[in-house]
Amino acid sequence: MNAPVTAVTQQDDLDRRIVLATQAGLPLVPRPYAAVAEQVGASEAEVRRRLAAMLESGRIRRIGAVPNHYAIGYTANGMSVWDIADGVIDAVGERVGALDFVTHCYRRPRHLPDWPYNLFAMVHAASREAALARVAEIAALIEGEFRGACRRRDVLFSSGILKKTGLRIGR
Repeated sequence: MNAPVTAVTQQDDLDRRIVLATQAGLPLVPRPYAAVAEQVGASEAEVRRRLAAMLESGRIRRIGAVPNHYAIGYTANGMSVWDIADGVIDAVGERVGALDFVTHCYRRPRHLPDWPYNLFAMVHAASREAALARVAEIAALIEGEFRGACRRRDVLFSSGILKKTGLRIGR
């Protein structure tokens, strides 16, 4: 037995079409939401409203640019890892994450005794030396504002680029 078509299922279908139309990226045109709207048969305002609602409800996590750092000349991609005192990790993370050269910063659980690091901050640079200089800036900030909070640190450099995609739903 088929379920009756209701306003709710029509709305859910439009949300699905919007996700399908955007999951590989927004069109690289001056008005990307208008292009998506044309593709899914809705107004630009409706597409924007629905995307905002999906963000608010958590059905989608974010809308953002995902640059290919190698293509723009940043070939030294270093994940700096930090063993930060638990009492100040949130404050340290906020400060480090606000730096304009840190592309993402997040807290993760330690896995002792092998992995003592609980704060991760990604930096991209044209050379390892430049990336290490950025990490030294982070270290100076932490030591200057949160004296003694960092017990150790390291930098893990990328050896290649992975395909960056999120969850895909089928058509």
